[in-house]
Amino acid sequence: MNLHSPDAYLKAPFKHIDFLERDIDLERRPDGVLVMRQRIPLKPFERSIPMFLRKWAAERPDGVWLAQRRGPKREWKTITYAEAKRIVDSLTQALIDMKLTPERPISILSGNSLEHALLTMAGMQAGIPVAPVSPAYSLMSQDHAKLKFIFNLINPGVLFVQDGALFQRALKALELKDVVVVHGDRPAEGVPSRAWSELEATQPTAAVERALVAVGPKTIGKLLFTSGSTGMPKAVINTQEMMCANVAMAQMTRQRKDDDPRMVVLDWMPWNHTMGGNAGFHAVLAEGGSLYIDEGKPLPGVFDETLRNLREVSPTYYANVPAGYAMLATALEHDDDLARSFFKDLGILGYGGATLPDDLYVRMQRLAVKHTGHRFVFFTGWGSTETAPTATSTYWATERVGLIGLPHPGVELKMVPVGSKYEMRLRGVIVTPGYYKQPELTKAAFDEEGFYKIGDAGVFVDPNDATKGLIFAGRVVEDFKLMSGTFVHVGSLRVAAIASASPVVQDGLVAGQDKEFIGLLAWPNLEACRKLAGEANATLDQLVRHPAIVSHLRKTLHAHNVAAQGSSFRIERVMLMTEPPSIDGNELTDKGYINQRAALERRSALVDRLYAEHPDEDVILIEGAR
Repeated sequence: MNLHSPDAYLKAPFKHIDFLERDIDLERRPDGVLVMRQRIPLKPFERSIPMFLRKWAAERPDGVWLAQRRGPKREWKTITYAEAKRIVDSLTQALIDMKLTPERPISILSGNSLEHALLTMAGMQAGIPVAPVSPAYSLMSQDHAKLKFIFNLINPGVLFVQDGALFQRALKALELKDVVVVHGDRPAEGVPSRAWSELEATQPTAAVERALVAVGPKTIGKLLFTSGSTGMPKAVINTQEMMCANVAMAQMTRQRKDDDPRMVVLDWMPWNHTMGGNAGFHAVLAEGGSLYIDEGKPLPGVFDETLRNLREVSPTYYANVPAGYAMLATALEHDDDLARSFFKDLGILGYGGATLPDDLYVRMQRLAVKHTGHRFVFFTGWGSTETAPTATSTYWATERVGLIGLPHPGVELKMVPVGSKYEMRLRGVIVTPGYYKQPELTKAAFDEEGFYKIGDAGVFVDPNDATKGLIFAGRVVEDFKLMSGTFVHVGSLRVAAIASASPVVQDGLVAGQDKEFIGLLAWPNLEACRKLAGEANATLDQLVRHPAIVSHLRKTLHAHNVAAQGSSFRIERVMLMTEPPSIDGNELTDKGYINQRAALERRSALVDRLYAEHPDEDVILIEGAR
């Protein structure tokens, strides 16, 4: 194979994966509504998530379950399945001794850690819901409004913080009467708390086994939080049945062979989000694999930690957001040793949060072929906190990015026509019974047939062949009309614009409601802009006006406009933003997706500048718009 040919990678075969057959039934109703199902039935699933820990503690007691860098030398501290069971049983007894009830959940305010994982398992084993909260609500928020709302909504009996000193300000913002605060490392000054070591030293009794036996499919395992249109979080009930069924679905879509390497995952995705805390965390546990906690993130400087970890950990499955793949591809292209370590045991790649740009897909595949001789399937799925989370996925070797796949066994996907696309709704064992202590929100979330109204839109890759899958087409409520009456599908346009301007643009807001034309407020990719500008230390304020960046945007978006079909897809003006999406401003959803309406409202002053009759120098005019 001539590896110097730009398209040589296309001739390499995909690494084989035993995928589920695409045996899809498509019910067509007279009113145009479609209902899609996988004909292959869902296999039997486990009774509760803690049962997986029991299984592997017996079958591979010395196998590493969790690992995290600790201490001044930042060496890996590992916990085997046998050690984990011992600690979890002790913690479970400690929770029983506190006389906690399911009405007083365990809230975890800090991020991913060994203690976070162990306490989560103990809470579920004791039959007490575990409610992990975004650390940003404690550490980044100025008013702690969302943290206070969550606290008052769920009324936790236990609050855990890894480092009390870091969370001191947040803890003092809460009324902690009758709440047991537990700290992992340091206590918070002036806040009574119990040390982790005290709970871990508790001697288990027969009450632990009785508690586990009492945990059933309908037991609430977790309360996971998402933000609604009100801006305040909703506590999504995740039952053991939901989570275990979702594990079984994932195992069916990608079947593990006996001679496959034991699952090894390096992951940074936060456990307070459903993708990291359910899809990622549960998958490794269910397979008896090893989860290495990555404290790196796809951010400038912070990603160096991920690269350090990848030099020591060769994953069998690796997932990241597109911004993370952009940084990874650059590192792998310049470090053959790192690339060899990364691809050595790899079976499949995953992405989420946004569509993977085509150029990133090509770069990663060229690297894969160079170092292994074959391509890797890029796997993705779709769902929400309310679906535990993954309802559909791409369970076949596709060369196309941007798909959301097909329904999993046991899932019904209802598609209601909305213009040229479909509003998607879900029904099945993985769908939440509702929102904790919010019955009105629960009632509004379901249609008359009991389908959950997720609010997302989709279209077929091929309307004549459902098995080719679905494409995510944005949020239904985001679409708008121009002054001319032309309907703009925001999701499709946003993805296309980001892909066209790649790698300079990381995400963006599509503006234009009741305007004469479409404008784009875009967040730049700092590292890509620095590279393009040839300015390694330039700030965002400097880069947004840099001639090379402005020229790139004018050129790429002009090409986008030339190829566009009609005014609903053409972009006339662009402005780059330097302020990141705001947590307090409700600009980010639980899935890492930008809340277009909230962000445009919050940034109305920028929208006004974008549409000014005489725009200022920060507004980039794009040719070929009209």
